[in-house]
Amino acid sequence: MAHVVVIGAGMGGMAAAARLAKAGHEVTVYEQASGHGGKLGTLRRNGFTFDTGPSLLTLPHVYRDLFAATGAPLDDLVDIVPVEPTCRYRFPDGTELDVPHAEEHVEAVLASAFGPEAARQWRAVLTDAERLWGLVGEPVLQNPLNGVRDLLRRSASVRDLMRIAPWRTLRGVGQRRLTDPRLRMLLDRYATYSGSDPRRTPALMTVVPFIEQRFGGWYVRGGLRRLGDALHERCLDLGVRFHFNAEVTAIESGSGGVTGVRLRDGERQRADVVVSDVDAEHLYGELLTDRRSHRPHRMLRKTQPSLSGYVLLLALRGKTPDPVHHRVLFPADYDDEFDSIFGRHPRPVPDPAVYVCAPDDPAVAPSGDEAWFVLVNAPRYGDVDWTAPGLADSYADQVLRVMAERGLDVRDRVRWREIRTPADWARDTGAVGGSIYGSSSNGPRAALLRPANRAPVPGLFLVGGSAHPGGGLPLVAMSAGIVARLVGPA
Repeated sequence: MAHVVVIGAGMGGMAAAARLAKAGHEVTVYEQASGHGGKLGTLRRNGFTFDTGPSLLTLPHVYRDLFAATGAPLDDLVDIVPVEPTCRYRFPDGTELDVPHAEEHVEAVLASAFGPEAARQWRAVLTDAERLWGLVGEPVLQNPLNGVRDLLRRSASVRDLMRIAPWRTLRGVGQRRLTDPRLRMLLDRYATYSGSDPRRTPALMTVVPFIEQRFGGWYVRGGLRRLGDALHERCLDLGVRFHFNAEVTAIESGSGGVTGVRLRDGERQRADVVVSDVDAEHLYGELLTDRRSHRPHRMLRKTQPSLSGYVLLLALRGKTPDPVHHRVLFPADYDDEFDSIFGRHPRPVPDPAVYVCAPDDPAVAPSGDEAWFVLVNAPRYGDVDWTAPGLADSYADQVLRVMAERGLDVRDRVRWREIRTPADWARDTGAVGGSIYGSSSNGPRAALLRPANRAPVPGLFLVGGSAHPGGGLPLVAMSAGIVARLVGPA
């Protein structure tokens, strides 16, 4: 039995803790915040409940597998329900598209909105994406990956690598294969699922809309935070010990590997194994001074960090006619959004794409009212000083004005609002600059070559959104499964 220290009680850290405890190890989790969940946060106020992080669950079977492997069925603990439609998109010309939850209905909906040829083109792109998923799903996302050699070894043939085609971009796929500009905009949107720019994200990311349409979009009644609560309870049932308000400031190591961690108050804790659920940039740049960390740190500094997010939590009086769980309101000039975030002179996006999550769930708002989560993509804290006096509030007014201009005016219904800026994400979650996904997928190597789950220092492992296979609820749970297999049973 090894003494395992997990740094961070985010979903990746807790998933790893549960699996390792089930495997017979002694597991202790240290978390700098006052509670568990990491980016899967929640805000409760005056009868309103908001998820402050992820608001859509894809690949729910990943969590079902996790709970089944660690003791009991997930569906006994939370109620996972399909979102119908998965999302309503509003395009700059005023066209609206409701993408259905069931994959078999998507083509008919697209044909009705954009014509049969556009629907055929979209189906062809996703058919190719299905082949890519066969290459990068089980073979890559759920196994360790340490550099290009691993990717080459896992590819069955040169033809496989040609299908991955890292030199092609998501934008390029849209330009070559989709003639309707609205479908191109829809495809571009999926780059932001990894915090990236579609003009630089590899074409491989077409697997993201394929996953969403093949496996559907899901919601946890009462809010996705309940999934985090259930995982925390599973960890406790397995004997995992949690220490909150306990910031790890250093990982200690010797010639044989890790020896323990040091806390903010100077306390030292011995460890045979350390699992890091913190941002890889923070890990290699600040927590670890071992010379073996220099190479991965240099590699990280060559990648572009992911975008961040600016969030409005709106407590609204009254009900919206024709309620929809998820909406995206596209701008006229989508490129300006990516220029504003990733360009030479970052700035809050003047006319952003707006994402709205408005659960029709009586558990999250008083009767007759609604709790809305509104997200726009934003530059990181550091690229923009989000703490500048008045900026957060004035930008909130701007976002609400943009929503009104696109037919979704709720300004006279706002009981109160809360704001979360990239500076808040950086402070509350430890994500450097508030980057939601660690490094972006900008560039031909970035999408599948995130920091490896096994660090070069023996006994140190990485989970979470900044490590392989990436960010998002299912992927961080996959990273935990990889690490549990690497550590092995007691």
